[in-house]
Amino acid sequence: MQGPTYAAPRPDAILLDFEGERQDIAVYETAGGYAMARSQAGRPFEEIVQELKDSGLRGRGGAGFPTGLKVSFIGKGSRYLVVNADESEPGTFKDRELMLRNPHALVEGCVILCNAIGAGAAYIYIRGEYATEALVLDAAVAQARQRGYVGATLPGAPGAVEVYVHRGAGAYICGEETALLSSLNGERGQPTAKPPFPAVSGAWASPTLLNNVETVATVPFILAMGCKTYSELRTEQTTGTRLMSLSGNVARPGNYELPVTATFGDLIDGCGGGVPAGRSLKCFIPGGSSAPILMPDQLDVQIAVETCAAAGTMAGSGAVIVIDDRTCMVQLALRVADFYRHESCGKCTPCREGTRWMVELLKKVESGQAQRAEIDLLLELCDRMEGKCLCPLGDACAMPVRSYLQHFRAEFDAHVEQGGCPGGAASPFGALYPELKRSLPLVPA
Repeated sequence: MQGPTYAAPRPDAILLDFEGERQDIAVYETAGGYAMARSQAGRPFEEIVQELKDSGLRGRGGAGFPTGLKVSFIGKGSRYLVVNADESEPGTFKDRELMLRNPHALVEGCVILCNAIGAGAAYIYIRGEYATEALVLDAAVAQARQRGYVGATLPGAPGAVEVYVHRGAGAYICGEETALLSSLNGERGQPTAKPPFPAVSGAWASPTLLNNVETVATVPFILAMGCKTYSELRTEQTTGTRLMSLSGNVARPGNYELPVTATFGDLIDGCGGGVPAGRSLKCFIPGGSSAPILMPDQLDVQIAVETCAAAGTMAGSGAVIVIDDRTCMVQLALRVADFYRHESCGKCTPCREGTRWMVELLKKVESGQAQRAEIDLLLELCDRMEGKCLCPLGDACAMPVRSYLQHFRAEFDAHVEQGGCPGGAASPFGALYPELKRSLPLVPA
């Protein structure tokens, strides 16, 4: 089936029509859209920075860094805003829905932040596979230009703001900020050493503010309601709401917006309807495939950044993957490690060699050909990768595998003792590696 053709959209096109929902600029303006872009255009940089600091907004891309503090770091000179729309973390699809259903919130956020930092242009670096989303954003930018929000100087603003949609080429590594900037600069999409940080030398070696889609799209709403109101919904260190992508073995997968005081139980059992009948919860991934797992007795952990960290995991990109009792954890570890092996850019040795070595070891364990010492070697390999790579990709491979071993060591040992996988192809991941030895009968599904 032929995919969508990439062509310049008409500015007056209806951007989207899902279930009768039209997200063109008229609908957005009727709901108060672009009011903040107009009212904040001449506001001093320091005031907007302080408002963002007081709101407590943290980055929604994975690191959870305070947004106001990040904005305050921007250096002097020709500045740029870059939006990370390279949503590639497995299990994450919240930014995709934001760009599809409410693209003008992102465009308005770009205009506000560009005027605040004195940047003349914003670049939305979007994942290459998001062809429809890129068309929607192009149309939104064209409509905003027609209305005078983009490409023209708003009253009181330091200058005109341009917004560009830049399509990536489908590399996971370009979700890492320095690799994204290398790609945007026309170079190979590989991470670079820090310092210098993007706030000092980013796009075209200029000071650059780089934020996630959800973070930028949230800015107009925070300014509209006021930082005090926004920050009233809070845990000790995190404020506001989060978009959570729920998937896996759950009755009602989808994107859900929850206050940061909500728990994973509120999301999985309340919003998602829990694990389908006849199965039980084995564990869950709380922040994308790179996050260490949490167990069923940790459903009361709040979704906030610091509460996830206290539980030994990460809030990450807000991608929650539910795992039921059918899943072989060795097979899951192999699938996760193989993804990161494939996506490693190969620039640094611990990641390039470590991810490959980890996949080979896990294949041996899964096929029943490993020795017990090789399971311990997996843990040693995690130690040699974690914190020793040029960017977090090596950590993203090591951290989940280590957590599977810590919580389900008995399953790994059983593969060695029984000469194969006790679950075989009955596990949801069992059919992904048909070349591996299957010496045991399958467990009925």
